[in-house]
Amino acid sequence: MSAADPWGHSGAHREGGAAHGREPRRQQSGLLSMLREIGIIVVSALVLSWLIKTFLVQPFYIPSASMEDTLTQGDRVMASRLTPGPFDLQHGDIVVFVDPGNWLPPYVPPERGPVGDAAVSFLTTVGLLPQDSGDHLIKRLIGLPGDTVECCDAEGRVSVNGTPIDETYIKPGSIPSEDSFSVTVPDDMLWVMGDNRQNSQDSRKNRGKPGGGFVPVDNVVGTAFATVWPLDRLHWHSHPSDVFADVPDAPPAGS
Repeated sequence: MSAADPWGHSGAHREGGAAHGREPRRQQSGLLSMLREIGIIVVSALVLSWLIKTFLVQPFYIPSASMEDTLTQGDRVMASRLTPGPFDLQHGDIVVFVDPGNWLPPYVPPERGPVGDAAVSFLTTVGLLPQDSGDHLIKRLIGLPGDTVECCDAEGRVSVNGTPIDETYIKPGSIPSEDSFSVTVPDDMLWVMGDNRQNSQDSRKNRGKPGGGFVPVDNVVGTAFATVWPLDRLHWHSHPSDVFADVPDAPPAGS
């Protein structure tokens, strides 16, 4: 027994005992701190994703062949939420819009079960999954409010405000329209057509429905600017401004 230690314990043993007592608490504290940091990162990422999806860009899934060859069935595209909004819609934009009224057949969602449905809904809400196609369509913007859109001229072309356009984006083998029409786009409305003209239920095919085939500007949720999946389809969609370069502005209302 040491005089320095009336209890018969060595100094080294006491220090070791104290160390063993503190180590589990340190490990537990470190684990909790790490989990807290991970939680903060995950929540921050989800909030950032939601903000981006709500105000900047949103992914969408292409469910049909109506926009071939520009977009094909199964593509995932990114759509800018800044148009309409800070930026104006333009002729030739690829617009994503909410069904204006019975353009789409009744949507039957896939069977995923309650947990699967909840997970998909959450991931879609925060922008980690593309918006399903249940009530959204995607088409090419041909007529802005006030425009007169007609088809077909002597060469089978669509005309906008009396000017024929050579549509370089339509699917090879398609013709601008198999149906003749002449419409003036009402205020706050749009006239849209698919690039795969003979396989597109667009404004031409919905003239007998409420709204006369026109799409309210307020129904537009964004403009598609890139295909991001599958990777072999990765593509930036440049605006076909040359197609509409000679189209004059619509005449003022009442003129």
